Amino acid sequence: MAIGSNYGAFMEKFVLQPHSSSHDLPLSGLTFAVKDIFDVAGYVTGFGNPDWARTHPASESTAQAVSAILRGGATCNGKTVMDEMAYSINGENKHYGTPINPCAPDRVPGGSSSGSAVVVGGDLADFSLGTDTGGSVRVPASYCGIFGFRPSHGVISTSGVIPMAQSFDTVGWFARNPAILNRVGRVLLQLSDMNPVGPTQLIIADDCFQLSSIPSNRVKQVLVDSVEKLFGGHVIKHANLGDVVKDKVPSLNCFLDKGNAGQEYNIPSLAALSSAMRLLQRYEFKNNHGEWVSTVRPDLGPGIAERVWEAVRTTDENVDVCHFVKNEFRAALTDLLGDFGVLAIPTVPGAPPKLQTDPTTLETFRARAFSLLSIAGVSGFCQVSIPLGLHDDLPVSVSLLAKHGLDGLLLNLVETLYDTLKEQVGNLGLLTRL
Repeated sequence: MAIGSNYGAFMEKFVLQPHSSSHDLPLSGLTFAVKDIFDVAGYVTGFGNPDWARTHPASESTAQAVSAILRGGATCNGKTVMDEMAYSINGENKHYGTPINPCAPDRVPGGSSSGSAVVVGGDLADFSLGTDTGGSVRVPASYCGIFGFRPSHGVISTSGVIPMAQSFDTVGWFARNPAILNRVGRVLLQLSDMNPVGPTQLIIADDCFQLSSIPSNRVKQVLVDSVEKLFGGHVIKHANLGDVVKDKVPSLNCFLDKGNAGQEYNIPSLAALSSAMRLLQRYEFKNNHGEWVSTVRPDLGPGIAERVWEAVRTTDENVDVCHFVKNEFRAALTDLLGDFGVLAIPTVPGAPPKLQTDPTTLETFRARAFSLLSIAGVSGFCQVSIPLGLHDDLPVSVSLLAKHGLDGLLLNLVETLYDTLKEQVGNLGLLTRL
């Protein structure tokens, strides 16, 4: 595999032409790449691991999401590297190499859709497809300084996509600018060009911003000033999401870590939400892939091997409670946001970690990250990660979430908001190089 100018992002380069040569199609003239978790007819779907590739035949058909993009007029230029079995948010792959983060070459690119983020960040494609179960589009988007969209759960077909955990699996996408992000979303979500609706409220989750190592007042100020300028100050609200979850999601009690309740590095109710999500994820992963893992005993990289085997050993204890948690949390968040409300949180709790960092030193970071990532994961709401330039020469982002099914509102909002965000960043001199 030639790294060179490809940043080590591609598993395989090939060209799939759009289904029509018409120039009137919404994605005409654009190129894209797909994560090696999507079926493409005639190619083996490798799932990030050579043992998987070795034990599976070439796909007979192409994933529905990929076909939709080809019908939309875009040209596919290859398949991208991913973390093994989609079981990491780091982006490191011991078999195929770690794609180089174009924004911060000494840092991880984020995973598991690592190569898909890197091809966009490195200007090797106009956009790309990834998947997001626990954070696999949102994290690499943030780390690589680009836009990443996780849609409402279940609104885009996952047919022809290797499942990780069906309760949370989504098809997501990356772009360098909000206009292309929106165009791709309209094709995948089959949306008409509806008139943009402004948010009825923008709720800033103050406690979530306290989890971030990046000065939260800076990021919040950029967002507040931009929203005030476009929609008026009356739209801005503040909330402590951890308190809402504690009060409105009683099923979480059995997941609360009583021993860590006093630790300052996390929000206990969101840490419990994350625990519930990861238990159900492990259980579903086992049902999907446990037999293959136990039979083949694949060669897996550090961190991923431990997670995969922990999943294979998972029992169904408390799995039924996870479904109660999902329903209660979705209702609580729906109530908080109202009809057209939007929630603002950090995408991740800080800058991308350095390459080959000892996993044990990342435990606090991972715990905080999954507290933030589980909000969209458990609710099934849509989320967009928006790049805000650099802080200390490392990429910074913020995320906006909207209710299930309001993907179009969120896509339009980002496109409307982004120029003003860039302007506010410049005015305040808080962050650099948007």
